[in-house]
Amino acid sequence: MADTGEGKKEEVDYKRLHSFPLIRHTDMPEEMRVEAMELCVTACEKYATNNESAAKMIKEMMDKKFGSSWHVVIGEGFGFEITHEVKNLLYMFFGGSLAVCVWKCS
Repeated sequence: MADTGEGKKEEVDYKRLHSFPLIRHTDMPEEMRVEAMELCVTACEKYATNNESAAKMIKEMMDKKFGSSWHVVIGEGFGFEITHEVKNLLYMFFGGSLAVCVWKCS
């Protein structure tokens, strides 16, 4: 039987290796992209065990900063097809397999 301590060590190493945000697709202007990315990272770290709270935090902050009708999906293993306003989409990964999709749609 494999040692469970070794398995935990590998998982910790994997999460440390993938602790940076990886942008998969975006059409946001540079300033908006940087702010949205930092907000997503902060929310995912603050609510590491509650994706719903992290998504709510991101949505409320984006609504306040860039106007209303922002939508956020956070999770693992999901697909999507959305209609969004031009220059208002961010799809990124954080912490390995956690995906965050943020878009504006009026």
